[in-house]
Amino acid sequence: MSTPDLNLLVTLDVLLAEGSVARAARRLQLSPSAMSRALARLRETTGDPLLVRAGRGLVPTPRALELREQVSQLVQDAQAALRPVQAPDLGRLSRTFTLRTREGFVENFAGDLIARIGAQAPYVRLRFVDKADKDSTALREGTVDLETAVVDKDTRPELRTQALFGDRFIGVVRSGHPLSQVAVTAADYAAGGHIGISLRGLDHGPIDQVLAPLNLTRDIAITVPGFSTALGLARSSDLIASVPERYTASLRVGMHSFALPFEVPAFTIAMLWHPRMDADPAHRWLRGCLREVCGRKTAGI
Repeated sequence: MSTPDLNLLVTLDVLLAEGSVARAARRLQLSPSAMSRALARLRETTGDPLLVRAGRGLVPTPRALELREQVSQLVQDAQAALRPVQAPDLGRLSRTFTLRTREGFVENFAGDLIARIGAQAPYVRLRFVDKADKDSTALREGTVDLETAVVDKDTRPELRTQALFGDRFIGVVRSGHPLSQVAVTAADYAAGGHIGISLRGLDHGPIDQVLAPLNLTRDIAITVPGFSTALGLARSSDLIASVPERYTASLRVGMHSFALPFEVPAFTIAMLWHPRMDADPAHRWLRGCLREVCGRKTAGI
C-alpha cells in the first residue's frame, strides 16, 4: 500500500471549508486546473467523490462531512507543531528539573535559585543529585537536565557549556586559629596540617603542584570528598582547608579566610547541558535563572 501524500490534507481542508474549486484555488494561490487535479488525487486516495455538483455549485458527500472536522484539526495540529517555540507560561509550568552538582553548590546557591524560580514558576521543582565523577552519560541520556563543572580538556566536546563565574582557591581556618593572626607566608601555609579534598581520594592536586617548585609540601592529615565536609572539619580543628572562594562563600561564614601566598591558576565554573535541550524554552529559562543567581551571588565577593 502506497503512503498517501500528506500535503493533500491542507488542500482537502481548504476545499471542504470553501466548497468551491475556484475559491480554494485562490486561497491556496493555485490555478483552477491545478486545484482540479488535486481534487482528482484526493478522490482517488479516499475512494470518495468528496464534492459533487448540485446545480451551479458543489456539495460535500457524507464522507466529506465526516472528514471535515477531523482534517481541520489535523491541519491545525500540524501547523502548531511547526511554529517557532513560544515562551513558556511560567505561572502554569509544571516540571521537575534535575541538576547534578558537587557538594557545596546546594548549600551556597540553591536557596537563592529556589526563591528565584518560585517567584516566577511556583509549580517547577528542582531535584539535585551528587556529582561523583565527570561522566556525562546522564546528560546524554536525559536523566539529568543540567550540571555544573570546571570545564577542562576532559569535558565532552558535544556538550553545550556556558560560564557562570570565575573562581580561585583560598585558605580557610577556624576563627581564632594562629594563622588568622598573621600575614600568612608560603612556609606558614605548608607547615600547618591540611585537609585534602578529592572525589577520587588523591593526595595531590593543583596546589601541591605549585608548592613543589618552592620545595614545600603539605602535610595532609585527612582527605574528604567535598568542600562542605572539609570546612566542617576546619571549623572544629586546627586543620587548614583550601577551597574555591566564590563556590563556598555561604559555607565559610564565621571562619577566617586568607589569600594563598602563592599563585594557583584560577578556573571557571560553568553549566553544561546536552544540545537537544538548547531550544527548549523552559530549559532556556532555567539556564537564565542559574546564570542570574550565580552572577548575583558571586558579585563583589
